[in-house]
Amino acid sequence: MKKTATLLINCPDRKGLVAAIADFLYRHNANILHADQHQDAAENLFLMRVEWDLEGFGLQPEEFEREFTPIAQQFQMQWQLKLSGQKPRLAIFVSKYDHCLVDLLYRHQSGELACDIPLIISNHPDTQRIADFYGIPFEVVEVTKENKAEAESRQFALLDEHKIDLIVLARYMQVLSPEFVKRYPQRVINIHHSFLPAFVGARPYHRAFERGVKLIGATSHYVTEVLDEGPIIEQDIVRVSHRDQLEDLIQKGRDLEKVVLSRAVRWHVENRILLYSNKTVIFD
Repeated sequence: MKKTATLLINCPDRKGLVAAIADFLYRHNANILHADQHQDAAENLFLMRVEWDLEGFGLQPEEFEREFTPIAQQFQMQWQLKLSGQKPRLAIFVSKYDHCLVDLLYRHQSGELACDIPLIISNHPDTQRIADFYGIPFEVVEVTKENKAEAESRQFALLDEHKIDLIVLARYMQVLSPEFVKRYPQRVINIHHSFLPAFVGARPYHRAFERGVKLIGATSHYVTEVLDEGPIIEQDIVRVSHRDQLEDLIQKGRDLEKVVLSRAVRWHVENRILLYSNKTVIFD
């Protein structure tokens, strides 16, 4: 696979932005592979993702910041440089439901997810066998109302030990504390078994069944301090009818959950997401 670099940019919209970026890359012999951009007229905002082949590129990664800073300052850019050779390290949190965990691990093993998964954390031992099958360290950290702070402290130690970059809540049935969320801003992805903003919180399938909805969905989002209110990354839906019982909704929903979560994780590890105003832009 080609070694590539990806530049993510967020700045006020103005003339000359694309030309300045393209000219900078051209002057340093970059072969651009993908480029995508978005303008939000209401917020006067410009967002861009550009990826190029590192073969023949005239700058070393450590030189890039020095050379690009004058342009970034001129256009008031917030920017990030990501290298394909630096795979993010991902930890999966799971409780008893294993469908999202299994899907993520299979996609990782098949090469679909360009990341490393050195750690699985659970508040129950039920999915230990799955972790063992894939050869991934599995840690049980029991969480109760009485020991929540202590449990999260243990989780922080494990995350630090394994140098984790991204946390994925694969049907982890615990609410993270504000301290946890602040420690990992925009680095925790959750799957919620509802088409948000409908049916936030617990037991959404039960509430959807009681309401007699004709569509159910799943939502993957970044975790913030406000429950189920973080920036949405991906959603999908499936039609249901009066013939479907609660168990049918749950079964159909599980199929959605694992696909929606895996898409969100893949887009994150491929550096395709930019956030602003509690929204996400997903670049092609």
